[in-house]
Amino acid sequence: MEPRKPSETEVVLTQMMNPEHANTLGNVHGGWVLKLIDEAGAIVASRHARNPAVTVEIDSVSFQAPVHVGDLVHVRARIVRAWRTSMEVEAVVEAENPLTGERRITSRAYLVYVALDFTGRPTPVPPVEPETEEEWRKWHEAGQRRAERLARRERERQEAR
Repeated sequence: MEPRKPSETEVVLTQMMNPEHANTLGNVHGGWVLKLIDEAGAIVASRHARNPAVTVEIDSVSFQAPVHVGDLVHVRARIVRAWRTSMEVEAVVEAENPLTGERRITSRAYLVYVALDFTGRPTPVPPVEPETEEEWRKWHEAGQRRAERLARRERERQEAR
């Protein structure tokens, strides 16, 4: 399989935040932001794999600042690394005041997806070919996060016995 560059599958989803997305304080629900993050991540994973992809894990998500009713939300997602059938995607959320153009990062998340063939079984994915120093750094960090995830699963399996 030919490697793919992160820039080849990057996605930016943009949506206006309306009152139905928010609580009584006018702050958008974190679950709504997570929905957008997962949608963007799934598109990236499917584009990278050229197969359907399903969410396996949300490795981490941070909510650094609130999103308000009236903000434009931009979710920029891109592939970080791929293994045999799984892929890690990073999503960065920015809120934009459409009247001033001011943007601020509000959330960052790392998600893991598995590519499926058309019978619903995991299928191999192409490797990721980082192009920039930052992409290489994130590629290496993804390996560390994966090792931590696998160790955590093994501990949980041992505790369940």
